[in-house]
Amino acid sequence: MTKYIIFDFDGTLVDSKNVLITIYNQIAEQHQYKKVSLEEVELLRKLSIKERCRFLQIPMYKIPFLARKFQSQYKEALTNIMLIAGIKDLLEELTSKGYKLAIISSNTESNINTFLKENKINNINQIFCSSNIFGKDKVISKFLKANKLHHHEVIYIGDEIRDIEASKKCDVKVIWVEWGYDVKERAKGAHPDYIAKTPHDILTIVQSLV
Repeated sequence: MTKYIIFDFDGTLVDSKNVLITIYNQIAEQHQYKKVSLEEVELLRKLSIKERCRFLQIPMYKIPFLARKFQSQYKEALTNIMLIAGIKDLLEELTSKGYKLAIISSNTESNINTFLKENKINNINQIFCSSNIFGKDKVISKFLKANKLHHHEVIYIGDEIRDIEASKKCDVKVIWVEWGYDVKERAKGAHPDYIAKTPHDILTIVQSLV
């Protein structure tokens, strides 16, 4: 029986794409990396992280450094980040049906808490964050252990292939959402357990697991 519904944050609960592009371009200008135009975003969505780094001429080992820069500048842009349409209703519906809700993200707990407070979302029970964008499976395992949960008692919802891969490493069912960053053709290749076209689809999928 599913007890906890775990959400990714950026791209899944919120639309932060334009903000992330703006922040990236500011960092790129400072460090002489290739900037990204809005027209190139669709191309990048079709590439792996390794291919994106090659396209942007960024060494892979620089990713942790860039992640820290992103997080420090993200807070200043919180007012430009919007909930995905239908997400607030979904969270309220899941809570009313007795599910506990959590967020596991590569963003920071401070940024997420600030956004939730400003948007009057108070039904998230726990937030777990990873400073390593490739370490989400370790955070999922930590979450399971902290809450004394079995893998079949949670389901993870994310928008990127790395969300699918992290969930599978932990033997946790995963719903991939179409409205996020990675494109469907690539995500299907990672074999998510379920695909949601709309937030309401998430409710339907979760209820089918009872």
